[in-house]
Amino acid sequence: MIDRYSHPEISAIWELENKFKIWTDIEIYACEARANRGEVPKEDLETIKQKAKFNVDEILEIESKVHHDVIAYLTNLNSYIGPAGRHVHFGLTSSDVGDTALCVQMVQAMDLLIQRTETLLETTKQKAKEYKDLPCIGRSHGIHAEPMTLGLKFALFYAEMTRNLERMKDARAQVAVGKLSGAVGTYSNIDLEIEEYVLTKLGLTVDPIATQVISRDRHAYYMSVLGVVAASLDRMATEIRLLQKTEGREVEEPFAKGQKGSSAMPHKRNPVVCERISGISRVIRSNVNVGLQNVGLWHERDISHSSAERIVLPDSTIALDYILEKMNFVLKGLHVYPDATERTLNVTRGLIFSQKVLLWLIEKGGITREDAYLIVQENAMAVWADQSKNLRDLLKQDPRCSAILMDSDLDEIFQIKPYLERIPLIFKRLGITD
Repeated sequence: MIDRYSHPEISAIWELENKFKIWTDIEIYACEARANRGEVPKEDLETIKQKAKFNVDEILEIESKVHHDVIAYLTNLNSYIGPAGRHVHFGLTSSDVGDTALCVQMVQAMDLLIQRTETLLETTKQKAKEYKDLPCIGRSHGIHAEPMTLGLKFALFYAEMTRNLERMKDARAQVAVGKLSGAVGTYSNIDLEIEEYVLTKLGLTVDPIATQVISRDRHAYYMSVLGVVAASLDRMATEIRLLQKTEGREVEEPFAKGQKGSSAMPHKRNPVVCERISGISRVIRSNVNVGLQNVGLWHERDISHSSAERIVLPDSTIALDYILEKMNFVLKGLHVYPDATERTLNVTRGLIFSQKVLLWLIEKGGITREDAYLIVQENAMAVWADQSKNLRDLLKQDPRCSAILMDSDLDEIFQIKPYLERIPLIFKRLGITD
């Protein structure tokens, strides 16, 4: 991921320095486990623990000749350890170290993503509470439907991100595994006890069965969850972008002092952060397909997955970390314009109350739904066609309606408050309380 969209803390997880450090931990823990079994002399173990170190540049130099990253790493490591290095990597295969370390990195990354998500959840919850009672128009197909509240939109985001948090925790558990079972996973040259010791030290659990690699359905699930979370952030960003359109401008993402929106038009205040979130979300979601394609490897192992993972796993986690933080920034500093939400509610001149009229005609007049629908629709179409007309006046003038509904009935129907009466029950169901 390019620096523009990277936070240092999560980027560091995918640096070679961190990867080789985890590899070194694995090799040392394996030697410890063997020493506990009397297979490595105590003095050799102490030498290994004291002298085990590596140099990234030296490893890369060696790799340029041997064309194998684990061999290059081991060569470099043992150049510092000396003769005691003969115990290092005993009975292991490259994937034992590489796959297990990758899972550690994925867990480290997910821990940061979970923290970001928890922060965003709290912000979303606060916005839901703040605007719980602010009426705004609800839309379907982009067309004005019926009144709701702005807080209900944030409550919806809160509920979705709560589900995403659980998905992320589950994805973490899926990849918090390791394997030290040797070539093709048969433990032919290493004891299960050594694997259990190392993985416990790393905070992982034992993959109950693996080939030469950890099965990539785990990684695919992890990637899929990243994609779902990214999709949710895109949904949130898109909603803000739509509400920021000039025609309504009910909300607006933060616009900093000194910020400029256009090189040509000085008046522009564009939703550029939300657009960035939407764009980066597309990259993350497209990477999910790579994770799914990596599941099917040849027999017990090939490395067609390896090169792809080196790109999509760092990029996707770094990118998601970035847009989680950006969405939190947008919501915390979001501009909300209550006068605009009220103005927008009235744009269609009473059409948003059409269902209430329909139901009252059916219930009070005892007429069929089809007849009631026809009365309301004909008057509604007239309002759509003429900006000077409003639904209430036309209904009052329509003898089919006035024969059933009195002025006092229309007064009661054309009120926003009844649409909002049950919203507190929804908030209570979500656990969002004052």
